Amino acid sequence: MAANGYSWTEFPTREALAEALAGQVADRLADAIERRGAGLLAVSGGTTPGRFFEALSSRPIAWDKVTVTLVDERFVPPSSPRSNAALVAEKLLRDKASAARFAPLYHTADSAAEAASQAEAELSALPWPLDAAVLGMGTDGHTASFFPDADTLATLLDPAGGRTILPVDAPSAGEPRLTLSMTRLIEAGFLALHIEGAEKRAVFETAMGSGDKKPIRAVIEASPHPVKVFWAA
Repeated sequence: MAANGYSWTEFPTREALAEALAGQVADRLADAIERRGAGLLAVSGGTTPGRFFEALSSRPIAWDKVTVTLVDERFVPPSSPRSNAALVAEKLLRDKASAARFAPLYHTADSAAEAASQAEAELSALPWPLDAAVLGMGTDGHTASFFPDADTLATLLDPAGGRTILPVDAPSAGEPRLTLSMTRLIEAGFLALHIEGAEKRAVFETAMGSGDKKPIRAVIEASPHPVKVFWAA
């Protein structure tokens, strides 16, 4: 189905979803490499993307011309079990994809705001815009680190904000975060949402159908192109 700026595709298994999503992302990166000599990918963390990362890591593209960064990151070092960078290193940057460059959001600093400034300076040299970005979604309707209770939510959801990396402070986040801005996400050539399970399907459908504009709905409505939603039970 397609509505409200997104297309919805269901898969019979999570493994089938991972393979299909990996194929589409790899195709986007290969096309970017052919067109401009480089590819730029942003991925999310959490527990959902592991299978997708493993499927993508074996795709035969010119990984040495690809830069991988994160949609968002916790303000924790890569040694932390809560680090999204650690998950990417373990599940994605292996096999053929071990040749890719990784551009982290986390930097050692006194605060998430200072780390965001450091990341902003370093990531400005990347070959923007993103060729592909794969989002996740929490059961509160947040995506990236756009939490509903963030004290700067209006800034986070501003599609014309101009920044690349923003710090996030939200009670429900558990710790400070760093996130790509709405500006950077919606300019991606391919913007996908990867969700699994009945609970997240219900959250998504409620968010898209209610008057309460959850962050995931704000992203979809701001995107100039339909967001591709990949779902499996």
